[in-house]
Amino acid sequence: MVNKLQNDPRQRLEKFIQHIEEARKLQDDILQYGLAAAELYFEDVDGDWWETWGENEEEDKSFFESVIAFLGSDDSVALKVRKQLKDKSLPEIAAQFEKCFNLPEEEEQIFAVKTLLVDSVMVGGNNPDYSEDIDEIDEIDLLDLAEELVEKLTIVREKYD
Repeated sequence: MVNKLQNDPRQRLEKFIQHIEEARKLQDDILQYGLAAAELYFEDVDGDWWETWGENEEEDKSFFESVIAFLGSDDSVALKVRKQLKDKSLPEIAAQFEKCFNLPEEEEQIFAVKTLLVDSVMVGGNNPDYSEDIDEIDEIDLLDLAEELVEKLTIVREKYD
């Protein structure tokens, strides 16, 4: 299920302006209150966050390892991704996909993955004749592959959330 893209420039501009205003407010609060401004934005400043600092890293590592395991599997989507990104190692691919999955919206994740797949063809890897690779790009197929991959990796990620 892909969320509707925000194509209206006015809506995007309004959202951008809202983010700028929020950043300015944060900056003003920090200047006015100093370190005490953290209490305005975080509920659990005095909590046990320091003691539990590395606990989520183990879960992230497990997700990362699960992505590598998925990419190394015989799943049809994994096979297509490996074929598309043939010049990259599985950990390198997983790290790039992890960056894509840090985006907040599903459609942003899909287009980030698609861009990653397209860029792999555009760069050409070790192939000095890039024009052949560029001609073979079927962006609709890559978008479909990106959607399938996001769907599969979302299922993998849900196990660690």
